[in-house]
Amino acid sequence: MNSVTLSRKLTPKAHYDIIVCGGGVAGCAAAVTGAARGKSVLLIEKSNILGGLATLGLINLFVPMCNGRGKQIIFGLAEKWLRDSAKYGYDTIASEWKDGEPTQYTEVRYMQRYSPYIFALQLTEEIKASGADLLFDCIACEPVMVGKVCQGVVTYSKSGTEYYSCGMLIDVTGDCDVLRQGGVPCVSGKNFYTYIGKLITLDSCAKAVESGKIEKAFKGICGGTVNLYGDGQPDDIPQWSGLTVEEVSDYLVRNQMQMLKNLQKTDRNSREVAMLPLMPQFRTTCHIDGDYTLTVNDAYKHFDDSVCAINDFDHRDHLFEVPLRTLCRHDYPNMLTAGRSASGDGYGWDLLRVIPPAILTGQAAAEAACLAIETRVGVADVDIKTLQSLLEGDNIMVHFPDSYVPADKTVTIHGVCQNGHF
Repeated sequence: MNSVTLSRKLTPKAHYDIIVCGGGVAGCAAAVTGAARGKSVLLIEKSNILGGLATLGLINLFVPMCNGRGKQIIFGLAEKWLRDSAKYGYDTIASEWKDGEPTQYTEVRYMQRYSPYIFALQLTEEIKASGADLLFDCIACEPVMVGKVCQGVVTYSKSGTEYYSCGMLIDVTGDCDVLRQGGVPCVSGKNFYTYIGKLITLDSCAKAVESGKIEKAFKGICGGTVNLYGDGQPDDIPQWSGLTVEEVSDYLVRNQMQMLKNLQKTDRNSREVAMLPLMPQFRTTCHIDGDYTLTVNDAYKHFDDSVCAINDFDHRDHLFEVPLRTLCRHDYPNMLTAGRSASGDGYGWDLLRVIPPAILTGQAAAEAACLAIETRVGVADVDIKTLQSLLEGDNIMVHFPDSYVPADKTVTIHGVCQNGHF
């Protein structure tokens, strides 16, 4: 049974201007932005809380949003939500940034580690306040395609199999689940042996009481411990694409068994597991093969179709602009993506997948979708100047100032100089 057949057998339960598949931070940003522009929006989330890796996955960190020299680069909803996350949960914003961008030079970075579950509740509040519709515990099974145009999406939930039609579809599942099934060319990646939960111990609880800071009660507990760059990946452990049920299951089984072995070496009376990741902590599973692919060699480049400026979260100075072309393809006029499934290669993919850029590209995807609906063009063909004006109205830096570019443009990633920047 193909998607077109399904569309003939299922009457749309409702029609939306924009359907957003995936309720991670990119999806939430897209839904809030689309609704703010007066469009009817449906957000579909397969789990029971919003936030994706930022909440369910326990990757509860707004990574640095500045250039490492005291200049803020990332604003928009990322700025708002970073500040909001410190209202009711942990507040770990450095004193230099408490009142906004410092007036004096500093190498202290603008970041925030937050309470993942409180932030998830805040995201629900954001979605409901925006006017977007939200479906929890609902799987976006497959798109209904006529040629290369998406007519809507088939879902499965407690209500059974249903069909929602749409004008634009934004796939922010993180794995291009819907785009891939719609025939959109995508690129798969590989993921390291990494799995992190949260532990409390008698000692950590004592430190929390002594400091008066509840976040001190939590410590990390790991299965695999491989870092961002793959250091220490065991030879006998595979790297997973994360795109089959067998690979997802193998990743989870291996890591959970390793975590249990690690726990068995500790005193059971002095510790307890407080949180386990409720989704695989994959970094790079699949991204759209966009009209442009961002790489580290794009550092310090300006793009005519930039939708946001971002900084490198792990290195100082490095600045990038994200072209609209990384979020879409000309030949699929009403389908696009954002966040960790935007088109990036190598470390360029890592730059796009973390929380602040995911939020900004979610905003950009929604603004582009709204403009495409209003002007009746494909999303890749929207008037870029108009789109950039809308994004600047959303408090997004579209182009980084040339005054922030260092004299030495050498780009070094994990101690290795990258070609093209010597």
